[in-house]
Amino acid sequence: MTAANDRDFVPMRNGIFMAPFHPTDRDPTEALQRDLELIEHLDRFGYEEAWIGEHHSAGFEIISSPELFIAAAAERTSRIKLGTGVVSLPYHNPLMTANRIIQLDHMTRGRVMFGVGPGLLPSDAMMLGIDPMTQRDRMLEGLLVIMRLFRGEVVTEKTDWYNLVNARAHLTPYSHPHPEICVASAVSPSGGRAAGKYGLGMLCVAATNADGFDALSTNWQIACEIAAENGQVMDRGKLRLVGPVHIAESREQARKNVEWGLHKWREYFANLNPLAPPLPEGMDPVDAMIASGQAVIGTPDDAIEQIKRLQAKQGQFGAFLQLAHNWAPWDATINSYRLWAEHVAPVFKRANESRQASYQWVTENGANFMGQAMQAAGAMIQKHADERAAKAQKKAGE
Repeated sequence: MTAANDRDFVPMRNGIFMAPFHPTDRDPTEALQRDLELIEHLDRFGYEEAWIGEHHSAGFEIISSPELFIAAAAERTSRIKLGTGVVSLPYHNPLMTANRIIQLDHMTRGRVMFGVGPGLLPSDAMMLGIDPMTQRDRMLEGLLVIMRLFRGEVVTEKTDWYNLVNARAHLTPYSHPHPEICVASAVSPSGGRAAGKYGLGMLCVAATNADGFDALSTNWQIACEIAAENGQVMDRGKLRLVGPVHIAESREQARKNVEWGLHKWREYFANLNPLAPPLPEGMDPVDAMIASGQAVIGTPDDAIEQIKRLQAKQGQFGAFLQLAHNWAPWDATINSYRLWAEHVAPVFKRANESRQASYQWVTENGANFMGQAMQAAGAMIQKHADERAAKAQKKAGE
């Protein structure tokens, strides 16, 4: 490992992006409880982050307030950081959003992260009477006001969707200067532009989809260019990539596990995005997702190869977030997260490099070391025998 490589190295954090996805034939109360239990497991397994979505329609993604969920999850955990993934800013008054996040920052003692976006589901915007063409501009308007409120400013500002008069956050953030802010980025450059201009993190929510994968390096380059124009440098440690994963002890077992729920998940996405490319004629959905690189359905080694593929495309990044998709039964799902924590995460933290180097050194020199140890032991045996003989001879001569 060269010094230059060491300077470029970014230890990869591990987490999840929880929409969440729950088919409409399962009990929603139990589903929400399982989501909370999952966060508890991840906290024990050593995962660093969990991001919780906001959705209001379509029946599958049933958390409408990530802040409420985070407040409950924070009481059950001690280390894992919890992020809004994301707050759809055009749906909320900026003052109300700022106050909720600051309150969570205090309640979690700095474990909350603030992910923002324009709103993903067009049906959400339709119910609120919001023109989708306005959502990206409104996201940026709202974000700038929230950042001012985080800094303690008093804001008077009227737009076509909110009116603030001498508005201020009555609490200042617990975190200094405020919780980390991360903007969603998929295919369009809007997220990268905002991240670069205002020094924010990027949350690439479609990193392994074909279009999202193709846009990765482009959007990062856009963010870096905009950042440079504004006297800033993008931090790769704040770049997060999202992709679906399910792993087991064998590829065969992983494929068997996902038969439980993958097809309903795919059906939901087909209804959500009818312009998505159709499944190739006669091709198994699992084969298609693996072949395209959209998902890992296999073993920890397959997951390691996926991260290496993303790094080859994007370079170093700060965190990989597994999409919490509920493809497999509960026990198999928890096992998948456990296998990642035990076998995948250490590779990209370099947690075992020193151990492995030590093991190799001892292995390569084992015969020599053992020979010296045996020689030393033999010398000690001889020394002891000589001492005993000398003592016996002395006693005999008295």
